[in-house]
Amino acid sequence: MHTTVFFDVDDTLYDHLLPFRKAIQGLTSDRPDFPFEEAYHRLRYYSDKLSLELGGAGAMEAGAATEGMRRRRFQLTLAEFGIQLSDEEAAEVQAAYIGCQYDIEMFPGSRELLAKLAASGIAVGLITNGAGNHQRRKIEAMRLEEFVSPERIFISGETGWDKPDIRLFRHINAATGTTPEQCVYVGDSWRNDVVGALGAGWTVVWFNYRGAQPESDDQPHHIVADYKELADLLMKLMAAFKMSRTRLDQTVKL
Repeated sequence: MHTTVFFDVDDTLYDHLLPFRKAIQGLTSDRPDFPFEEAYHRLRYYSDKLSLELGGAGAMEAGAATEGMRRRRFQLTLAEFGIQLSDEEAAEVQAAYIGCQYDIEMFPGSRELLAKLAASGIAVGLITNGAGNHQRRKIEAMRLEEFVSPERIFISGETGWDKPDIRLFRHINAATGTTPEQCVYVGDSWRNDVVGALGAGWTVVWFNYRGAQPESDDQPHHIVADYKELADLLMKLMAAFKMSRTRLDQTVKL
């Protein structure tokens, strides 16, 4: 099995902040300096926290408990910024958020990079936290199946483990016939992507386009801020991996 480059989906292949901004813009119209990015990070924090309390992404398909969790994350997030939401208001914001989550604009250069990797014969995979149906609708909206085969798409709600659980990455190695040394992972989340993949022994590229600060002493192998940097890096990494395989094959023949 050749080297595989796995990508996170939300906030790595597309800007996940945009649907959040659209969903709450009516609540913040009188605050031109509202810190959307900071609030978005708090929403992700509460999404992860409340999801785990509910049982993880595997329990996140439609249901009363899930809908309650989704409303609650908006209430907790916006309360930190002085906006109190009733259950009804939170439900309206959640509906608006879901309503625009599938109107996706991929990051400039992301689709081109996936096409280039696929054309070069490099295996591409996806690893994303979330409910299966929800995440698959995003994948379909971006037409990612043009570059990624179904057996390399891993959604935490379908596997039973959420990033950063090391068991998810080990499961992926077993399912794809790869070793940790053959896997490169690109993701934006420090906790879910960087810490998780490092713990599994994978090569980690932190997609830090927002200029976030590290949240622990963990050391990603590479840090990039946009898709131009990422494309240049991955081409160099793939060339290095190919050279290493060639040398290993020559050694085995000798």
